Amino acid sequence: MIIHPNFNPVAISFGSFSIHWYALSYVLAFVLFMWLGRIRIKQNNSPFTKESLDDMLTYGILGVILGGRLGYCLFYQPAYFAAHPVDIFKVWQGGMSFHGGFLGVVIASLLFAKKHGISWIKCADGIAPLVPLGLASGRMGNFINGELWGRLTDPTAFWAMGFPTAYNADTALLPTLPENMQAAFLQYGSLPRHPSPLYELALEGIVLFIILWLFSKKPRPTGQVTALFLAGYGFFRFLIEFTRQPDEHLGLLSLGLSMGQWLSLPMCVIGVIWFIVAGKKTV
Repeated sequence: MIIHPNFNPVAISFGSFSIHWYALSYVLAFVLFMWLGRIRIKQNNSPFTKESLDDMLTYGILGVILGGRLGYCLFYQPAYFAAHPVDIFKVWQGGMSFHGGFLGVVIASLLFAKKHGISWIKCADGIAPLVPLGLASGRMGNFINGELWGRLTDPTAFWAMGFPTAYNADTALLPTLPENMQAAFLQYGSLPRHPSPLYELALEGIVLFIILWLFSKKPRPTGQVTALFLAGYGFFRFLIEFTRQPDEHLGLLSLGLSMGQWLSLPMCVIGVIWFIVAGKKTV
């Protein structure tokens, strides 16, 4: 079993001021967005100009941060934040939702498209291939923090990883587990878990990027690239959630599915239907 390196989440510190790796992962995501976007502009394969891409990034940053935070508050802990509304602004304490950030970017891109007088769907098609590597960067930030660790797995599996940050959860489970799992804990000080942030980095990030980048290199019916992003992300996230530990305060919901799976299902269904319908149109 591999033990998570338990990285220091602080990348740079200046006295009482510190910059965390997770914050830098967001910065890297925005840099990658701009770099990839400019490549597409040079290839004449983008609805943006260099100037409008800069403007879209500004809208996107606001959408990601505001949508991600509000989505977490509404989807994952609505009762707590209703009782403690001031804590909504304490983003440094953690708590961001991809699905909330996604909705935030949708709203931001609608406002951007209206301002620039361009089709929102064409705008979305231009954004979709630029996003997955940014998602990969965010998942690397999660991994560095030792958070969003996975469910228990076979201690002899080559992918099994112990997370020191899961110590309290591990010790709570220990009395209910079979002898081989208890032996693994005694040997390593951690229970074997799926390194689910790395699964998400690989599938939602790198694999989805390759699929979208290659698919969108040729002219496609309007909306198909966006639809492929929805279906691809929804499918990969739904699949990976089977290995990711559900949020402690939520657990598994109806049909034994997690909140992440219930939020991803509509993306997958809408994406597949949209892809088929869009494919019937001429390029």
